[in-house]
Amino acid sequence: MIYTYTLTPSLDYTVYLPGFSTGKLNRSEEVYYYPGGKGINVSRVLKRLGTDSTAVGLAGGFTGDYLEQFLQDEGIRTELIRTDSVTRINVKIKSEQETELNGPGPEITEKERLQLLDRARRMERGDWLVLAGRIPDSAGADFASELAGICRDIGVRLAVDTSGPVLKELAGMQPELMKPNEHELGELFGVEIGTKEEALKYARLLVGQGVRHVIVSMGGEGALYVSESVEAEAQAPEVKVVNTVGAGDSLVSGFISALESGESAKDAFTYGVAAGSATVSRSDLCRKKDVDALAGQITVTRLKEGE
Repeated sequence: MIYTYTLTPSLDYTVYLPGFSTGKLNRSEEVYYYPGGKGINVSRVLKRLGTDSTAVGLAGGFTGDYLEQFLQDEGIRTELIRTDSVTRINVKIKSEQETELNGPGPEITEKERLQLLDRARRMERGDWLVLAGRIPDSAGADFASELAGICRDIGVRLAVDTSGPVLKELAGMQPELMKPNEHELGELFGVEIGTKEEALKYARLLVGQGVRHVIVSMGGEGALYVSESVEAEAQAPEVKVVNTVGAGDSLVSGFISALESGESAKDAFTYGVAAGSATVSRSDLCRKKDVDALAGQITVTRLKEGE
């Protein structure tokens, strides 16, 4: 089973309008209400790709009710811990430029923190735990490392898609998968990454620390994949950019889904890039038929031979 952990889920209120002006009345042309949070996105995309998962996290108030019902309506198994904090609302304004207004995450109580850790202890060897998004300070400075330690002890494969000090902390705990973008990768090593060659260099360092799969997303420049035996660069086809939210989460979903289906790491990387590209072209997350169509258009260059 794949478990996704989202400590700061949200209800994303996404509005599209021809022009946006501060200090004035703006009338939107389209509005959407979607569950948000990186781990939530991963679960939603996995379901669309035919792979089951369980969404674990916190939910509270009327927005938490909406989020949980939405996921269940999509056929996603949920184990959301009820909290007194109302699940935040994030406003995504899509106009000439993208503007985001993200609400504050919940204050996590000690009881809720322990519940999240206890849930992880009930996972089984070979399961996946996808830890995605921001870890609130209220979860405790050692929450992420405790979670990673539980995964290591049980034999659960940990996938990490976060940033800041937590990313650096978990890099040394040999997760199965890490997916930083080039900026996060640079922050991890205290450098500024400006080229693919530099990104490749530091991705190799992560593999040298024991990370099995490293994917570096580089926006319009594509993505890099590095493991002990394979290094590859992927360039996605040009698509009309409608919405960039969830593209990286879709990449993670596509990669894990393909691996679970028995594909090689290289082919899983290709499918992940296709999923990310398919999401960019939609107001919501990608659909399987679009991912399958794009997968054949992804150009992957082998930088190192292997599996």
